[in-house]
Amino acid sequence: MFTLFIATLVLTLGVQWWLRSTYGRWERVANASGLTGADTARAILRANGLHDVKVEPVPGQLSDHYDPRTKTVRLSEAHFRVPSVAGAAVAAHEVGHALQHAKAYAPLQLRSTLVPVAQIGQNFGPWIVIGGFLLGIGGMVEVGILLFGAAVLFQLVTLPVEFDASKRAVAEMERLGLATSTDVGGSKQVLNAAALTYVAAAAASVAYLMYYVMMFMGSRD
Repeated sequence: MFTLFIATLVLTLGVQWWLRSTYGRWERVANASGLTGADTARAILRANGLHDVKVEPVPGQLSDHYDPRTKTVRLSEAHFRVPSVAGAAVAAHEVGHALQHAKAYAPLQLRSTLVPVAQIGQNFGPWIVIGGFLLGIGGMVEVGILLFGAAVLFQLVTLPVEFDASKRAVAEMERLGLATSTDVGGSKQVLNAAALTYVAAAAASVAYLMYYVMMFMGSRD
């Protein structure tokens, strides 16, 4: 267990360092179009006829997200107001989720369905597993594994959702002439680094799930 914890910690820290390094580099580079993240988001939304999707600023750094409940693209203050390569890339990525929503992209719909049970599984699953082992209650361990498994499934489904949103973002920026070849290259670096954080999180969760399952199977022998 200790070795698994160290391995996942090293992987997570390494990916976070790469993201900060890549993002920090392109955050300081102004994009050739002079468009802020808000401008970029609105341009892509207009081009795709999504006039009912709002674009709003939100406090925090890298707090950007798309809210399908209110059809709102929320961008961190820096991305909303500053014309940087990183800001435009992140804004286009979040609009990519709005495009998925509009086209009823199946993995996005599945992820939305999994949200309630995934949140429970992420927050309580491991503790139920540990409590089951300590109390010697196999049924409790099984429940915890199933709940945590739902959280892992959510993370796995998130991968194609995030990669597809980035693919849509780059395609739209190129199609609409919102980015030069240099800007597109920088955008891809930022989005790939961000996507890797989801890969690392999913890999760590799968590893822990396998550990719990093996512990449970071993306890039954």
